[in-house]
Amino acid sequence: MFKDRYDVIVVGAGHAGSEAAAAAANMGSSTLLVTMNLQNIAQMSCNPAMGGIAKGQILREIDALGGYSGLVSDTSAIQFKMLNKSKGPAMWSPRVQSDRMLFSQHWRERLEQTKNLDFYQEMVSGLIVENNKIKGVKTSLGLEIKAKTVILTNGTFLNGLIHIGDKNFGGGRAGERASFGITKELEDIGFEAGRMKTGTPPRVDGRSLDFSKMIEQPGDEEPWKFSYSRETKPLEKQRSCWMSYTSPEVHELLKEGFDRSPMFNGAIKSTGPRYCPSIEDKIHRFADKDRHQMFVEPEGWNTVEYYVNGFSTSLPEDIQYKALKQCAGFENVKFFRPGYAIEYDYFPPTQLRHTLETKLVDGLYFAGQINGTTGYEEAASQGLMAGINAALKVQEKDEFTLSRSEAYIGVLIDDLITKGTEEPYRMFTSRAEYRTLLRQDNADFRLTAKAFDIGLASADRMKLMEDKKKKSDAFVEFFKNKSVTTDEINPILEENNSAKVDQQGKLFKIFARPNITMEDMRKLESVESFIKKHELDNEVLEQVEVQVKYAGYIEKEKLNADKLNRLENVKIPEHFDYSLLKSMSFEAREKLTKIKPRTVSQASRVSGVNPSDVSVLLVHMGR
Repeated sequence: MFKDRYDVIVVGAGHAGSEAAAAAANMGSSTLLVTMNLQNIAQMSCNPAMGGIAKGQILREIDALGGYSGLVSDTSAIQFKMLNKSKGPAMWSPRVQSDRMLFSQHWRERLEQTKNLDFYQEMVSGLIVENNKIKGVKTSLGLEIKAKTVILTNGTFLNGLIHIGDKNFGGGRAGERASFGITKELEDIGFEAGRMKTGTPPRVDGRSLDFSKMIEQPGDEEPWKFSYSRETKPLEKQRSCWMSYTSPEVHELLKEGFDRSPMFNGAIKSTGPRYCPSIEDKIHRFADKDRHQMFVEPEGWNTVEYYVNGFSTSLPEDIQYKALKQCAGFENVKFFRPGYAIEYDYFPPTQLRHTLETKLVDGLYFAGQINGTTGYEEAASQGLMAGINAALKVQEKDEFTLSRSEAYIGVLIDDLITKGTEEPYRMFTSRAEYRTLLRQDNADFRLTAKAFDIGLASADRMKLMEDKKKKSDAFVEFFKNKSVTTDEINPILEENNSAKVDQQGKLFKIFARPNITMEDMRKLESVESFIKKHELDNEVLEQVEVQVKYAGYIEKEKLNADKLNRLENVKIPEHFDYSLLKSMSFEAREKLTKIKPRTVSQASRVSGVNPSDVSVLLVHMGR
């Protein structure tokens, strides 16, 4: 039935579990993926979309490392948008609207085609731990499955409780049972646990909507894609989303249900996501606003089901229905299912190492919402990193981590294990100090070689990245070395209301002007000739434009990152006794003892540790 012992067991097949299982198996580890329902692999429990602000960068990093999320997002997309194009490239964030059923189907197909990966449908109800070392898992049917490492990616299923108005019932998501047993076992071992809350809006019948009263939200005219590989292609046709608004009348109707709302009557005691509040929370917290946006998103190519983004709620079903009918285009709305809130157990992530291995149990890893995060992309990236490190541990190889200057994934994990979180954590570009370095367009340059070295990214991926880098570098050098005459360039400058030049100069300096684009440069015969001769595609052209225009900012951030990395290289012994540092503040000693930072740089980011505490630490370590 099973192997005698697996290298890696992954519990849960959501976004974190699917990436964890794929990574471990692709790195050669015998892997078992255990889930309560094999029909719901990588289910989009909430909105049918991937990417977005900062999340799009994470998705491209997953792809650059050899994960599957970017590939599946491309093959199941129904719309593509590059968000924040009006801002600098550090803020550009790709996003796709997805076909919910295709997304799950394509994930399952990829996993089934992955060598070294077995599947089993069952509930894991406990762990086998001996002498603080993981030995396997126990199932609700009494089976014991042995493993060298275990990755828990339980999502919202641990003691999950669903709320709709004054009704509540156990469940991991609509129509699926909750998971019981694991939380108590972990608490008995010594883990600290907490509760969090998230929510989802109603799903409605598109045939009952009047889209003529809404504002159309089409995809990009020239859509791109997530994956750097040539395996996927940009969309040739797309489906539109739509936008509507709430109103003061809608808000008054919603308030009628506040006395039956679990958000306000005390039924929900846990913390919800700050940056994705429910509609009742919005009108309560932002009472001065007379309307809120709603994005009406199709669930797929061939379905009439729509997701009402922005109307997440746990109010009674009759209140949801009555209020939504007052929104433009929803006058005759029919529900497929109401919105609901869900409470679930999580484990404060300060109990983890950078590898996502727990500090208390050797060989046990946590990834995804169990760590207090929200969002498919955040979960998937943690699953990928946990899968990589579980495989490396089994192979007795060095761990794999990413710094804050190398990836948004590095920022995410460092934030979690260093600062912890008391509310569902969501990634934003503002969380990254070096976002000019961590752009969506260069994730392959940053990460593919690292993934190739550990055996995850393929040789084809590596060759593709190297070819792109070679072409990009050569084109940048062309701009640095190529001179242009006044007769050639002044007509173009004049056309763009840019100051003319009075002498011959290098193209790099001209191209660096903010109002001069690659399209303008291509009007020069020498530039167009170089592009055709070297067969440069749009990906290379975009990369070069960013490198030329933001050269100064990029160089400055590299210097700042180098300074930070000097402290990253100052390691702190694992069992360092902070009580010896009497001149350090009591709060700092207490926090550092709990977090156990690995480097002085990480120590400096711990909440409650100030610069003078860091100086004391450096002096003690002879620096």
